[in-house]
Amino acid sequence: MSESWPIVFMGTPKAAAITLEQLLNGPDPVVGVVTQPDRPAGRGQERSVSAVRRTAEKHGIPVVAPQKMRDPDFLRTLQHWAPRLIVVVAYGRILPSAILELPPRGCLNVHYSLLPKYRGAAPVAWAILNGEEKSGVSTMLLVEKMDAGPVLLQEAISLAADETAASLEAKLIPIGSRLLLETLRMLKEGAVTPKEQNEAEASYAPMLKKEDGRIDWSQPALVLERRVRGLHPWPSAYTYWRGKLLKIYRASVIDEATEEPPGTIVKLDAAGLSVATGRGLLRLEEVQLESRRRMPAADFVKGARIEAGEGL
Repeated sequence: MSESWPIVFMGTPKAAAITLEQLLNGPDPVVGVVTQPDRPAGRGQERSVSAVRRTAEKHGIPVVAPQKMRDPDFLRTLQHWAPRLIVVVAYGRILPSAILELPPRGCLNVHYSLLPKYRGAAPVAWAILNGEEKSGVSTMLLVEKMDAGPVLLQEAISLAADETAASLEAKLIPIGSRLLLETLRMLKEGAVTPKEQNEAEASYAPMLKKEDGRIDWSQPALVLERRVRGLHPWPSAYTYWRGKLLKIYRASVIDEATEEPPGTIVKLDAAGLSVATGRGLLRLEEVQLESRRRMPAADFVKGARIEAGEGL
């Protein structure tokens, strides 16, 4: 039996919390957890606690949330925990050399892309936005450059035609958890060799902003349909109808030419409403008007008295 390695875990959202739960079922003790500071959220700006903090506290694991990565008290805490390895999953910050060099076996990251593709904060969404047929999970050793360290293990999956960021993440999280435990086992056995990434093949997945969700109707319908899927559940694809925010949750491409300007409602039928784009039509199938519930677009059409020829 191989020796156990004391581990410090760094992560913030639900995906990281699920991975932490699986790590706790493994053979190695998690001696401390690092997460992002609590943030105000929602209309009431109430304190929002990270999913990783909740998981750590449930299991009685010490947890810290430093404002600054080079804070001396934080670094002393890490030194006191004396991890053999630091595991990072969706933590949200680049680690300085003072942390990268602290554990004897380095820092291990679980990243939801097939590196070197889609380095950065939003690899799941950008794989869909760019029309990739495959995605996957990589485990890698961290260096100071973002997501550029040597890759240890990878596993690929095919994307479904109706894949959303939410559905793809749900598939990748359990793969990542399993791959993490497999990577830890193989590292202890000396059975995995780090493989340097090919910089020429690197691409990036920048953090999403709310305004990324706004539909530009001059783009092709195919691109816009991917945007609807890739930005679900956040920030959601949206447009405006009669001055009100209209979120688009489900849409499909109609390969049909029209002379109407992009953004014009061309057809209304039982399936929803079809809108002119830069190329083809985008049929909106599920929508939500501000202050209303989410509903099939056909129901929205009936209740809102929409007319062909209106613009979005």
